Amino acid sequence: MVVDRFNREINYLRISLTDLCNLRCVYCMPEDMTFHPGEEILQDDEIQRLVSVFARMGFGKFRLTGGEPTLRENIVEIVRRMAETPGVRELAMTTNGVTLKHLARPLFEAGLQRINISIDTLDPEKYRRITRWGNLDDVLSGIRAAEQSGMGVKLNSVVVRGHNDRKDAVDLARLTLDNPWQVRYIEVMPMGRVTDFQKAGIVPEQELRDTISSKLGPMELLNGGRLDGEARVFRLKGAMGTLGFISAVTKPFCAGCNRARLTADGRLLLCLLRDNELNLMPYLRNGATEDDLAEQIEEAIWFKPWGHGLSENIHPSRAMSEIGG
Repeated sequence: MVVDRFNREINYLRISLTDLCNLRCVYCMPEDMTFHPGEEILQDDEIQRLVSVFARMGFGKFRLTGGEPTLRENIVEIVRRMAETPGVRELAMTTNGVTLKHLARPLFEAGLQRINISIDTLDPEKYRRITRWGNLDDVLSGIRAAEQSGMGVKLNSVVVRGHNDRKDAVDLARLTLDNPWQVRYIEVMPMGRVTDFQKAGIVPEQELRDTISSKLGPMELLNGGRLDGEARVFRLKGAMGTLGFISAVTKPFCAGCNRARLTADGRLLLCLLRDNELNLMPYLRNGATEDDLAEQIEEAIWFKPWGHGLSENIHPSRAMSEIGG
């Protein structure tokens, strides 16, 4: 078991497999985004070696992110090797869903248990504007393919004022009436080169819940208010699915944070919104043993920050696609 200086057990690792993405969402990155050359990112064997080290240290939950993780070459084999690693109990992925129509079944058969699919609106034209390049039909097909494969499905919506905080949020909530999904509303967070846009776009959780309830009726708080991962969960009356609200800006949950992030270029981040990091690449490529890696990781985690620092106007210099969602 690995703990930080605040006695939080850190046992959840989010791994960015690539900073590449096949969309250019307006709240995530500029359209002219540049990416790391292939030799600068973790190779397949390096990822697997780190997974083995983290699992040995007591990390049991892993999530694959990007950029867009399904763009990673050998993605199915990467998932298979991770799922077979002793100590890996939970394996999930966050994706934009564009390629899932073809990949959902192979990923599930390789050992992927759950999937979070990003979808910010059910309006095809608006989806295109938000993502700049995306086709909504591709995502809807991916959602159905994921469900039919047997994976657990959650839908992620990053809510941005003036873009998708009204009718779009209600339309997504309506999906939970007839589908056993959790639709998760995520407050946009300031990071990278689009922080001014992101700060202006924050929609507080209570405002969003009021908007949904005004159209679909009251929602019941579940689990006594305990978080499901990062989400506070509600259910509309008679709904098969649930609504989750991830409110890192207006209702931070730093006290219970149990996660670390591994970027595609091999840096261990201890907080999504701070630049504190440990560069593991030199250790991997210069003969470090697994014990050496574990020692460095444990020391870094000990100094994990208490909170994200948004109230002090702290935000990371890198975009979400460079960090891993």
